[in-house]
Amino acid sequence: MFTRRESFKEYITFYPIVSLILLVNLLVYLATFLPVLPNQLITESMVGVNLYIVQGEWWRLITPIFLHTGFSHFLFNSFSIFLFGPALERALGKPKFLAVYLFTGVLANIATLVTEPLTFSHLGASGSIFGMFGYYIALIVFRKDIISRNNSQVIGTIAALSLIMTFIQPNINIGAHLFGFLFGVAAGSLLEAKGKKIIPSYKEEFLHLRGRLRSNRKPPAKTLTIWAIIIALALIGLFR
Repeated sequence: MFTRRESFKEYITFYPIVSLILLVNLLVYLATFLPVLPNQLITESMVGVNLYIVQGEWWRLITPIFLHTGFSHFLFNSFSIFLFGPALERALGKPKFLAVYLFTGVLANIATLVTEPLTFSHLGASGSIFGMFGYYIALIVFRKDIISRNNSQVIGTIAALSLIMTFIQPNINIGAHLFGFLFGVAAGSLLEAKGKKIIPSYKEEFLHLRGRLRSNRKPPAKTLTIWAIIIALALIGLFR
């Protein structure tokens, strides 16, 4: 589900929205770092600055989603989107996936506006990435038909570690991470519950997870190693 074996052409064909997001990320990165362009002006016009937003520059709620501080930030954020976006785009369809990605990112930036001082500035795709994680959690609870047990363990582990790291790492936009995740869970729950009771369903999943952890069944060492590398790379991207 999260391992990619497609060729470049197949990837673009199968996951056009993820490919478009990655392309926009690349173009914005080049526009903000190539010395032949007015990169400082472009960056200053796109970065999320709370003071400018309340003064009417509403586009700053959207543009920071595609803006990055440097190559490593751009690379690892793009890696997270490349890795976790395709399965969600396939599960939701193109319009819904794009709406979830932008919706959670914008709402994360609105949360930043509400919770941080007017002098606060922010950029990066973490709000949208955490929104994807949140939606995955809802899929784990309500759509077991499309997420296997192993994949649910992987995404659950990454989501949990990412939330923990949010409160440990310095200089992190905690509001964007936390609210992006919560908005993703909320959106997924409302769209995927399909008549099921939301709170009891999460309680049941928690009890089931606790039972699995107590059983202490360990996956093969090779599997653990591969996913440890993937999780590490994903976390690097979120906390650069």
